[in-house]
Amino acid sequence: MQDVPLTLQMVLERATTLYPRKVVATRREGGSQRATYAEVGGRVNRLASALTQLGIRPGDRVGTFGWNSQRHLELYLAVPCMGAVLHTLNIRLPADQLSYIANHAEDQVVFVDASCLPAWNQLKGLRTVRQVVVMDDLSAAGRAGTTGPALPGALDYQDLIEGADGQYPWPTLDEHQAAAMCYTSGTTGHPKGVVYSHRSSTLHTMAALFADTLAISERDTVLPIVPQFHANAWGTPYAALLTGANLAMPARFMDPANVAALVAEEGVTFSAGVPTVWFGMLQAVQAGAVDPALLGTLERIVIGGSAVPEALMRGYDELGIRVVHAWGMTETSPLGSVAMVKSTTQEDQVYRTRLSQGLPSPGLRVRIVTEDGELAPWDDASMGELQISGPWIAEAYYDPEAPDGRGGLERYDQDAQGQRWLRTGDVAVIDPEGYLRLVDRTKDLVKSGGEWISTLDLENLLIAHPGVAEAAVIAVPHPKWDERPLACVVRSDPNLAAETLLGYLADHLAKWQVPDDVVFVDEIPKTSVGKFDKKVLREAYREHALPNR
Repeated sequence: MQDVPLTLQMVLERATTLYPRKVVATRREGGSQRATYAEVGGRVNRLASALTQLGIRPGDRVGTFGWNSQRHLELYLAVPCMGAVLHTLNIRLPADQLSYIANHAEDQVVFVDASCLPAWNQLKGLRTVRQVVVMDDLSAAGRAGTTGPALPGALDYQDLIEGADGQYPWPTLDEHQAAAMCYTSGTTGHPKGVVYSHRSSTLHTMAALFADTLAISERDTVLPIVPQFHANAWGTPYAALLTGANLAMPARFMDPANVAALVAEEGVTFSAGVPTVWFGMLQAVQAGAVDPALLGTLERIVIGGSAVPEALMRGYDELGIRVVHAWGMTETSPLGSVAMVKSTTQEDQVYRTRLSQGLPSPGLRVRIVTEDGELAPWDDASMGELQISGPWIAEAYYDPEAPDGRGGLERYDQDAQGQRWLRTGDVAVIDPEGYLRLVDRTKDLVKSGGEWISTLDLENLLIAHPGVAEAAVIAVPHPKWDERPLACVVRSDPNLAAETLLGYLADHLAKWQVPDDVVFVDEIPKTSVGKFDKKVLREAYREHALPNR
């Protein structure tokens, strides 16, 4: 059989030649901006030419720092298809983490949305970034209202591509070369880089089209609410392009009113995002702030990042919109499993099945490994760490100092056949039908609104405060965000106030990483070996009422 490289050039070619009249719409103030796939393809050619003129060569990293938009989509296509590596920077991370990530990835050119410039200007000590290109996503009024220093030497995106050659000679690529990279949220120590190959990205894109995964098809209009900087928007932009679905991009307008208007204007049928966004929409509908008729074309929502509460699923069922629960992580590209209901499922088990993390996506294998290193049976009761293997599962983290760029191998196990398995860090069970169910976490992480928060990082900052003797941070349940961090602190200064500590943390962290509350205790319970016994704290504060902040 023919040996054809699996590269993202397939996605670009198919979208522009077979579906030239399909549309990508980007939400702007007062309406949406639209372009056909044929028009996008022409701009992608000019963008690749412009990047070449800027000195970008195969393997070079090109960063993005922006919202979901047509321009971000053009970068999704031009950068990997020319042989460079797309690196999406998470705009919600603190400046010091972002500076570390950009330096670690060795980003050379970074494309920044104008609305994100105030955040970008906080980054210090960038060693490899030699050019910034600004993508103007602001209205005239918005530009007039911006604050913060200008960006000397920055180029304008539109000017850049308008002056570039529209006939770009696309190179022949090796399917195993890097296409994109994303970094984890730094849950333990520094964030870690995950590099996606052309082959893994193409296979992941194809898998998203299966009827029993995301089931994206040509008739759909896809609205990625999950950010393009978060695990490549779960692969939904590439999936839409490959199958010829229309795309609707929300940009920074992700409040319920704007999302509902975009759904109505573009006839959105499919969307994807974390539970927090869809909780907000459901509450707005129930409160009468959003007319449910605006969501009339929406058929299904894929929700991941955090467990789907049953009330959320049933609320959308009442609106005639099906919630599909999915699970994954940056290291799984991220489509790991989807909770599609088998035709043999008993009626009284349907909701339980839909609320599980689902079946592994075709091409992937899963297993449960106990603390003793034994494989657990699929009996829906035997717990252990969930491990996963497959063609779009990361095998190692990126390490620029290693000869082959591979590092962080401690997250992986290898079986007797030499197959490598990603250790997910999640404790799970698998039932006899193969459905995954996460029941706990192996590390003391907080997952809030689909984002991980490191309790270790918070504890280290708290201990550094002169008024703190000891500190432990735990997750407590939250009705909107799934979990929020609670700081348990032993004071060395009896006059230290909770608000003082929270303000101190706010100076070092992104707002969403700051604990919602501080409780002062006489001592932190410890295990027999002197470690903080967080299970005691979790039990003591599992019903702690968090203040509204």
